[in-house]
Amino acid sequence: MYSLTLTQTATVTVVFGKTTSYGLKTSAQPTAAGGGKIGIEVAGMQANTTYHMQAQVQYSDGRMALDTDHTFTTGSYPAGLLPTLTATTAPGQTPQPGVEIINPIGSPVQLVATDLSGNIIWAYYDPTINIGLSSWLAPKQLPNGDYIQMVAPSSSLPLTSPVPAGADNLVREFDLVGNTVKQITMTQLNAALAAAGYDLTLQLFSHDITVLPNGHWIVLANTLKNVVLTGATTPTTVLGDVLVDLDTNMQPVWVWNEFDHLDVNRQPWNFPDWTHTNAVIYSQDDGDLLVSMRHQNWIVKVDYSNGTGTGDILWHLGAGGDFTLVGGTSPTDWNYAQHGIAFTTPNTSGQFGLAVMDNGDDRIYPGGNPNVGVPCGVNGAPACYSTAIVFNIDEASKTATLEFHQIQPPSLYNYFGGNALALDNGDVEYDLCGLTPVASQVMEVTNDNSNPQTVWTLNSNDNNAYRSYRLPSLYPGVQW
Repeated sequence: MYSLTLTQTATVTVVFGKTTSYGLKTSAQPTAAGGGKIGIEVAGMQANTTYHMQAQVQYSDGRMALDTDHTFTTGSYPAGLLPTLTATTAPGQTPQPGVEIINPIGSPVQLVATDLSGNIIWAYYDPTINIGLSSWLAPKQLPNGDYIQMVAPSSSLPLTSPVPAGADNLVREFDLVGNTVKQITMTQLNAALAAAGYDLTLQLFSHDITVLPNGHWIVLANTLKNVVLTGATTPTTVLGDVLVDLDTNMQPVWVWNEFDHLDVNRQPWNFPDWTHTNAVIYSQDDGDLLVSMRHQNWIVKVDYSNGTGTGDILWHLGAGGDFTLVGGTSPTDWNYAQHGIAFTTPNTSGQFGLAVMDNGDDRIYPGGNPNVGVPCGVNGAPACYSTAIVFNIDEASKTATLEFHQIQPPSLYNYFGGNALALDNGDVEYDLCGLTPVASQVMEVTNDNSNPQTVWTLNSNDNNAYRSYRLPSLYPGVQW
């Protein structure tokens, strides 16, 4: 914490680095009217390293002042806390500048930031969380520089046993120092749903959260329902997913239950873990939501309409859905058991880009193949494989064109987790989370569908990085 007291209204930025050339900076923070004491959280430093730092003060009357240079020596992380990461830039290539945010679910610290050399420069750790029972997932940077993340047991657990006593099950916002800003537990959410008149009991927070421009949180959770399936006479306990819109006071104001909008008799994979929804993103153009359902092999668009929508599913993307695949072979080249969707264009409706980590767990082969209709890897069918996809989606013509489609070799089959996104320099980054035995590989590649070149690689050989993505810096609006 860099603190100073000013006698006039101003904004303050702290520059820092290993020398007095600095090179890194925080975002600018305003003082109160008339000045006063201000503290800037300085983050993004390697352990056991001496840093120089200096406050730059911009007064409201246009004058600029510099504090003296100060030094600060960082401490050590406790032994055994951090994942082991290595990064490599390919010869002749220049990666998109910034920092890499990594969600390594196999280590005690389950959120870290690295520079592009693979040095860990920031980590979040709460020792009170029982990581033997729960995992942190879905980290996102908020517009104010805080982070949001959920922690819960494995999402399919309610099908086999009650949630264990002592298991953490919550969504939390925290700052760069690790202070909790606000959070909601599942017990609190269920109480709020009951008070608001919803006849619904949720089990676990699951996989993802998205934060809306108005500050609302769209949280993903799951619920159990006893269903009599077509052709059956006795009920089956089915696990499905729910979206809850929480306002800035953590009160539910809109709820979407998959059991109300999908046919539970559609069971492509791993039923009764029916949908295994794992991602939700907000379309700023029309105020709707895109939802990734891993066990349905579908990405669907939901009529959210900024909280006034019906919840109707407007379209289904994937094999057996509403779109025609262009530039690939249907059904094989569709997305299967996908994770980590992201818009790749400024526009998010009409015609837009959508990146998908296509895990490929139950990929289907086309007609004419001896194994037609048989998922990959079983009964003699070809082995499963993963791909990174960027679709060009045309909602009017209902076409999904493969603009980028990098097929991975069997050695990089990513059976769970991960994500894909477009970087500002035009490259594509994707996270192969679920490599075996326990490993991950994050890759930045050129956006050349015919021959993508590897630009930058980050490897982890002792954990699975559930999500990984590039940020300009640890501070919104600041490029490192």
